[in-house]
Amino acid sequence: MLVYTMNVSADGFIADREGAFAWSEPSEEQFRRHLAETRELGGFLCGRKLYETMLVWETDPAMRSDELGAAFADAWGALTKVVFSRTLDAVQGNARLAEGTLQGEVATTAGSTVAIGGAGLAAAAIELDLVDEFHLFRHPIFVGGGTPYLPPVTEDRHLRLLETTTFQGVIYESYARAR
Repeated sequence: MLVYTMNVSADGFIADREGAFAWSEPSEEQFRRHLAETRELGGFLCGRKLYETMLVWETDPAMRSDELGAAFADAWGALTKVVFSRTLDAVQGNARLAEGTLQGEVATTAGSTVAIGGAGLAAAAIELDLVDEFHLFRHPIFVGGGTPYLPPVTEDRHLRLLETTTFQGVIYESYARAR
């Protein structure tokens, strides 16, 4: 199963017009949810930008400054990451560069739950109809533009609501493709 999880503004963006996303910093309760979901994953597919953003969890000891941070760093570090990049020659930590197509890399993960992150990579997976579930942490802010969570689609995609939960004003929404 392929899951696309991101923090999203109320108007549907994962980063604002300047590429910033500080508005999406999670509460402790929300961070615990991220930790629980990360622990359940069998892998993570990501683009270069997200890989570089998240690398600190494997390389920066300051990320382990409290029990929750250390637990997330452990879970993230143990998770195998596949990085899709046209510009990187090597990656660090528990990661490898993608060796094949997106479809091929997804096929190699059959039987486990794998997350995908990064707007461009997720857009390609959505266009190929590879994403099984969509998980959004919707924050109470309009940013008015930036990087959209979803790409434009050429046909309707019906979803089935799985869950909603509220974390101190942030609404978690989870949907499955309706087949």
